[in-house]
Amino acid sequence: MKKINRITKDFLLRLRLTQLLQLPASLFEFIYHLNALIRWIYSKKQPMLLNDFFTLSRNHTKRFEGFKAVAEHLRLADAELIYLEFGVASGASFRWWLQTNHNAASTFHGFDTFEGLPENWGVFYSKGAMKFDLPDIADRRAHFYRGLFQDTLVPFIRDHADRLRAGQLILHMDADLFSSTLFTLSQLYPYLKPGDLILFDEFNVPRHEFKAYKIFTDCYHISLKPLYAVNNYYQTGFIVT
Repeated sequence: MKKINRITKDFLLRLRLTQLLQLPASLFEFIYHLNALIRWIYSKKQPMLLNDFFTLSRNHTKRFEGFKAVAEHLRLADAELIYLEFGVASGASFRWWLQTNHNAASTFHGFDTFEGLPENWGVFYSKGAMKFDLPDIADRRAHFYRGLFQDTLVPFIRDHADRLRAGQLILHMDADLFSSTLFTLSQLYPYLKPGDLILFDEFNVPRHEFKAYKIFTDCYHISLKPLYAVNNYYQTGFIVT
C-alpha cells in the first residue's frame, strides 16, 4: 500500500491532472475552513464578557464595545500597556486605546504599509485597497512604523525584546490577510504571557484571520480564551491563559 501511494503521487506530479481541479479546490478550501470556523464557534460553551451571536446586521462600531468590556474587566485604563496594532488604517482603534489608557509609561505602536493592502484580499479588495495616510496623533506615547511587517516588526522586536517580555501586551490584529496575521503571531509568540491580549478585527473570515489563528494555536500549542465576540465573531478578543 505504501508503494502504491508513492507511485500514485509521483504520477500525479508528472501528469499535472489535478490542476484541472484548481477552481473547485479553491472552493473546497473555503468550505473546509468555514466548517472549521463553525465547529470552533459551536464548541465554545464558556460565557464571554460580550457576545452578540447571532445577529443579522453588522455594525463595525461594536468593536469599541468589545474593547470597552475588556478594558473595564481587566482595569486597563491605568495599567502600563504595550499596545501593538497591525493594520492601522485611519487609526480609529489606535486612538480609542490611546484615549482610554492614561498611564504615561504606556507605549502604542502602529504597523502599516500606509500604501494599502500588499496583496489581494478575497474577491472584493485588490492590492493597494484601503490606503490611508499616517494618522495625525500628537500623543508622545504613539509610534508608527511604515512598511511591510516583515521589514518593520523584526527590528522592532530586536530593539524592544526586554520590554516585550516584561510588559502587558495587547496585540490588535487588523491586517486582514492570512500571511500578515500568521507572520505577526509567529514572531511575537516568544513574548506572549498569561494575561496578554490578542484582538482580531476580521476573525470570522475563514481563509484569512481565522485560518491564521487556527494554524497558530495548533502549531504553537498556545491557549487563548475568548473574551468577547461581536458582529458574529467578526471582531473577537482573546486573553492568553
